[in-house]
Amino acid sequence: MLRLGHAPETQLSLRTYRTVADLLYKHSRIYLGNDKQALLTHRLRHRLPQLGLKSYNQYCALLLSRDGMDEIEHLVDFLSTNHTFFFREPEAFSFLTTRILPELIPQLLSSFSPLRIWSAAASSGEEPYTIALALTEALRAFPLLDWKVTASDISHRMLARAQKGIYSMKSVNPVPLDLLRRHFQKGIGIHAGNFRVKAALRQRVLFEHINLFQFPYPFAHEQHVIFCRNVMIYFDQPSRAVLVDKLVQNLTPGGYLILGLSESLFGLHHNLESIQQGVYRRR
Repeated sequence: MLRLGHAPETQLSLRTYRTVADLLYKHSRIYLGNDKQALLTHRLRHRLPQLGLKSYNQYCALLLSRDGMDEIEHLVDFLSTNHTFFFREPEAFSFLTTRILPELIPQLLSSFSPLRIWSAAASSGEEPYTIALALTEALRAFPLLDWKVTASDISHRMLARAQKGIYSMKSVNPVPLDLLRRHFQKGIGIHAGNFRVKAALRQRVLFEHINLFQFPYPFAHEQHVIFCRNVMIYFDQPSRAVLVDKLVQNLTPGGYLILGLSESLFGLHHNLESIQQGVYRRR
């Protein structure tokens, strides 16, 4: 029987919560207001036993230790929503193939320049592989046009998962059947029910560990298109302003920034022209 004085913690103290939230913000710019204290308490209640810790104070000490960076990254993983699937918000990929590519192809071919697309905050990889799949199909008639997709995330775990290119039936369900057969291998035996992106498509995607707020980004050239979807919802307004400025600087003039359908640049100063919901073009 537990004595009253030794009852386990059931709630993060405000002081400990703010310490954890401030560390998270410093590392990733993910902003947690005081209204998220209960959420963080709930998430950490399951994490502490996994780490063999008995209190939130011990967890806070771990984050502040020399080995704390790995756990901060884990904290980012389970506080951000990594729920994604192939062809999520398909309007973005339709815009890429029907509007952006016809505009870019002539100038890229005439200048012998490769097409550069960045999938920022790529999570477990469904978005960059969808981009690569769409490009493979759309550029069949232009075999001389070189292209690549750079996929980045702040999480080493998500990147490792994405590089494997293995997905559940639920995740690939939106992929048209003919494309599924052409670009995926169906798992058998213990892998039954899963699909793996074929090597030819995987080789078109370059994975990089990038914190969106680092400086500089590891690109030798500006990008023609940047997908940065459903990530700014985690940031406060000052961080959004910083991020948009950094993204614009890494877009070629006339290049496109594609956000999530629920996101906008309202209230931010930027050198972008609004094209349609979630799509902006650098002036």
